[in-house]
Amino acid sequence: MPPIRTVALAFAATLTALGAAAPVSAAPAAAVSAAGASSAGETDPGRLAHGVTLSHFSYSGASGELLTVDLTDPRVRVDLLHPADVGSREQVSSMVARQGAVAGVNADFFNIEESQHPGVTPTGSSDGPEVTGSRPLKAAVPDAQRFGPAMAPGTSTRDVIGVGVDGRARLGTLTLAGTVAAGRSQYPVAGLNQYALPQNSIGVFTAAWGTVSRERAVCGSDAKRADACTQDAEEVLVRHGRVAAISDTPGAGAIAAGDTVLVGRETGADELRGLAVGQHVSVRYRLTGPGVPFRFAVGAAPILRDGAVMPGVDAKTAATRTGAGISANGHRLYLVTVDGAAEAGNGLTLAQLASLLASFGASDGVNLDGGGSTTCAAKLPGSDAVSLVNQLPDGASERAVANGIGIFSR
Repeated sequence: MPPIRTVALAFAATLTALGAAAPVSAAPAAAVSAAGASSAGETDPGRLAHGVTLSHFSYSGASGELLTVDLTDPRVRVDLLHPADVGSREQVSSMVARQGAVAGVNADFFNIEESQHPGVTPTGSSDGPEVTGSRPLKAAVPDAQRFGPAMAPGTSTRDVIGVGVDGRARLGTLTLAGTVAAGRSQYPVAGLNQYALPQNSIGVFTAAWGTVSRERAVCGSDAKRADACTQDAEEVLVRHGRVAAISDTPGAGAIAAGDTVLVGRETGADELRGLAVGQHVSVRYRLTGPGVPFRFAVGAAPILRDGAVMPGVDAKTAATRTGAGISANGHRLYLVTVDGAAEAGNGLTLAQLASLLASFGASDGVNLDGGGSTTCAAKLPGSDAVSLVNQLPDGASERAVANGIGIFSR
């Protein structure tokens, strides 16, 4: 793995040397007025690879980094940055280096702590869906169980940003559909490799989950993340299409390739108690959504639609931010990090972040995990090393996160 180094505030001067400063295109009037933001300024971009540029910007008293991706370039692709396991965390710089990306940013909010459930191990798993190479890794937790700020009305943990099999970026929703069939009985699947299951449901865990305990899946409720863990749970191991083991508590440890673990809570647990060791069981699931199927997708919170800030998006609280936007035709992807050091300003509100994305040319945009999670890592021109190019909050080190958006170029 190539070495990882940190680029501090001098990064802005490095990019400026690549070309004279130039103004970015103006945001649509509706979007700017909704956020009350000032116009943005951007250094001429430095090319990282075919179809990928990196530049530094200033906007409404804040500053940060912009990755622009031309998805019409056949040498470029965008995919999920992810740790070895769904239930684990890794630094963005490490994922960029390990997966061979040119650059990347952090993505979804995740199960970072469990102070509300003492003794329960945080899983590190993300709130929303994950798809890589058209393969679903996980589905979304219930809305009330998510980590992160309040979402805009009409949005949910099922919302994603991604790239379809047609090569165009877009926003969408991904809903889990599946069944557990045993004899004449058939039960719906309501979870896939996720840290929280809906009440009265059955969830599926695969080898992709990893070794972390599945206990968190039966904690909280459909109304409140802090609600207690239920004792009414059941776990079933399915191997070669038959029930191999049954337990009355969710377990931990690696799941063998090809095996499936079913975890039920409340009525879901009752349904699993009807199974017997040796019984034939069929488990099927998929993520479904309208439009072209996603080749890559990750959970995200929509804040910009058709060039305008969405109603209900917060316009009061400024913070360090990570965001992503797409052009109206889906041909361009914009990945933004807003610096969090004191000398870089106080960050942006979500409404300002939406307007910033619009100013770069985005029609639709999303908020990603911010604060100490905000990270932009890249291989700068002339170097094979992975550099941190955003300014981390004062005194902070790079945080391990659940996933990211990676840019790959050949």
